[in-house]
Amino acid sequence: MRETEAIRKRLLDWFGEEARDLPFRRTRDPYLIWLSEIILQQTRVDQGLPYYERFVAAFPTVKALADAPEEAVLKLWEGLGYYTRARNLHAAAREIRDRHDGKLPDTARMLQMLPGVGRYTAGAVASIAFGERVPVVDGNVKRVLARLRHIADPVDDPAVEEDLWAIAEQLVPARNPGEFNQAMMELGARVCTPRQPRCDACPLAEMCAARAAGVAESLPVKRAKKEVPHREMVTAVIQRDDGAYLIGRRPPEGMLGGLWEFPGGALAPRETHQKALRRVCAEVLGVTVRVGGRVACVRHAYTHFKVTLNVFRCCIEEGEPQAKEHTELRWISPQDFGTVPFPKGNHKFLPLLAPEDELDLFGMMED
Repeated sequence: MRETEAIRKRLLDWFGEEARDLPFRRTRDPYLIWLSEIILQQTRVDQGLPYYERFVAAFPTVKALADAPEEAVLKLWEGLGYYTRARNLHAAAREIRDRHDGKLPDTARMLQMLPGVGRYTAGAVASIAFGERVPVVDGNVKRVLARLRHIADPVDDPAVEEDLWAIAEQLVPARNPGEFNQAMMELGARVCTPRQPRCDACPLAEMCAARAAGVAESLPVKRAKKEVPHREMVTAVIQRDDGAYLIGRRPPEGMLGGLWEFPGGALAPRETHQKALRRVCAEVLGVTVRVGGRVACVRHAYTHFKVTLNVFRCCIEEGEPQAKEHTELRWISPQDFGTVPFPKGNHKFLPLLAPEDELDLFGMMED
């Protein structure tokens, strides 16, 4: 018990002196705290902060977010990845508006009933916004606890992960639980880092079992990753005589749901790019196309696979485009590219299709 109290005190004292000044730490508004947690899932603070600020400006309240069209939400999210988070954020806002009188539930148990809110997010919001004594365990906290307790088993093993939650629950204090949870995450992000941890600057260094054993940098252990598969894709850039391009909206369910894209598909074994484009356009759009020159060869990585997009100009020879696999189709001028949400892979070749004076539309989209 003494060690637990010492950990709490040292960590809270350190956080009081070293905490970064972040906008979502200057508020107790549950909506803004929840918004920050959703945006920062699997996202670095420096990358996510501009998105947070744009969302707050566009949707300052739960009602404003709930009342917005989904496409507007996806457009602001564009480039952040994991688009299911954006769709769930929007769906949860509507549920809060319609079922909770516009107010976020104030317990972790009730928060987990919302779309896209898991155990970690619920604990973070409940402890920070409402002062509930519940733990949080994200990647940073896993690392801190694995080193603090010298846990040599893979932290992504379900049984080990449950042990980490139990340790975190025992450590979190009844007073200032949100501040303590933020301190744990901050320590992992800035001091107890994956490589070259700054043990000399750690307030818990004297209590760290892994440091005492000289193995801090080798922890935590994770299960071996599977080889990331690669997919060869073709993408059709179809342009009308008036300069407009044909794009389709992906179904709301599944990967990149609700985003607009240039039509395309996977290359079949021993299939040329030209043959694949003709087949894909027939399957996806119900049209016959003539394939022209290559626009770009784009490489992009997702979480579980990598893709190469072979992008070709095409023109329709026969048929009227139909939305066979998209929810809708649209002809769009290059000047309007900035008004709809595209996947990041498409953004890598969009500047090649837009007039030079339109290129600043893509400044926020970094490789």
